[in-house]
Amino acid sequence: MTGLRISAVGAYAPERRVSSEEFAEAWGRFEASGVESVAVPAADEDTLTMAAAAGRNALDAADVDGEAVEWLAFASTTPPLAEEDLTPRLGSMLGVGEGARHHTFTGSTRAGTRALLAAPTDGTALVVVSDAPRGAPDSAEGQGAGAGAAAFLCTRDGTAEVTQANEHVSPYPGTRFRRTGDEEVTGLGVTSYDRQAFTETLAKAAAGVETDDADAVAVQSPDGKLPYRATGALGVEASVVAACETVSELGDTGAASVPLSLARALADGHRTVLAAAFGSGAGADALRVEADGEVPATLELDAGESVTYAEYLRLRGEITREGLDTGAAYVSVPTWRRSTPQRHRLVAGECPECGALAFPPEGACPGCTDLVEFDPVELPGEGTIEAVTTIGRGGAPPEFAAQQSRGGAFGVALVRFDREGESVSLPGQLVGEAEVGDTVRGVIRRIYTQEGVTRYGTKFAPQ
Repeated sequence: MTGLRISAVGAYAPERRVSSEEFAEAWGRFEASGVESVAVPAADEDTLTMAAAAGRNALDAADVDGEAVEWLAFASTTPPLAEEDLTPRLGSMLGVGEGARHHTFTGSTRAGTRALLAAPTDGTALVVVSDAPRGAPDSAEGQGAGAGAAAFLCTRDGTAEVTQANEHVSPYPGTRFRRTGDEEVTGLGVTSYDRQAFTETLAKAAAGVETDDADAVAVQSPDGKLPYRATGALGVEASVVAACETVSELGDTGAASVPLSLARALADGHRTVLAAAFGSGAGADALRVEADGEVPATLELDAGESVTYAEYLRLRGEITREGLDTGAAYVSVPTWRRSTPQRHRLVAGECPECGALAFPPEGACPGCTDLVEFDPVELPGEGTIEAVTTIGRGGAPPEFAAQQSRGGAFGVALVRFDREGESVSLPGQLVGEAEVGDTVRGVIRRIYTQEGVTRYGTKFAPQ
């Protein structure tokens, strides 16, 4: 939809990376051309937690609360569940009101641009795109598969505007697909056929927008080579594709591929950006985005820890067991749901009599000991570690055994939050390493899965 204005962007990618050299050493060669490393989700990360991180970054960049969002979209080809709308959970994590319109887009790597083009122009919309494709370990799809998420906050007065948009479809079955019930994408592997579908469909979509003056071009990137083969079809130079590409460092991010590059381009100050998304089948979207000033942005895309190929397999769950051991603490879904404001947004209670904080907000006031109806308040975004310990192998409660098997030992901390002269402390898992006295912030991660239902909640990461 033209006329859509973008007021802020956010992005997130897992900081762990496995290099192309690790794949080459394991398999004798690396199949994903032009990819130098791929982002590897942690044992407690998935596309929903990455979406929450990117969405929070976009809201923070604009200094906007989630309750201001009137329209929320979640786009992914790899949602954690094949059937169940996860957008309400994403909205809860971001503080979006239950009365806002919630939409889910999936089934194609065009899902991200489809969601962006569907956003309304007359209100506050948040479009979040997150993906983590998988493929056979010895295939180009598998070795190039990365992970990442991007988010766009759209308002009436946004600095950047979608000034032109066009789409085109043409039947090209078999270029890339995932069968029902499968986790891995595959394709027929007919190079000339795949290339023709990619370039022809993108060219016809781009024919409806101006492209020759773009100073950055975000192109669908299943690998690091194919986007450059489309430069002629798009009428652009290779340098403008290189200006904002993310595939070389993050790998193939599926539906998030173009949104991530678009977010990077706007964050870097590019004023005219072409976004060209391709979905096998085949269809393509072309968007011209023009910025008349700085677009606020918070991007978490930097690499952190490098992992070996064996560690990569363990983190992905390829060589570790899933599910719970016997003896796990049972928490029913209705009971868990009642505490989602606390788990998703650290909603505490403030005593109306003495102002003391209580977490969770129930029972007697810890300050005046009266039984009161607490006023809900969200704790500050940062807290201070008061105590910390490490849970090593064999020491985790059974419900966390699968996470420990994949991710190794993890820290647990007691974190103090201060608000208007009052404080409250609560325990939680650590993401990364931290010590007593360090400042940490809340991040959404998977807690555990029970009865087939994954429970999500807040953990703490070093600031």
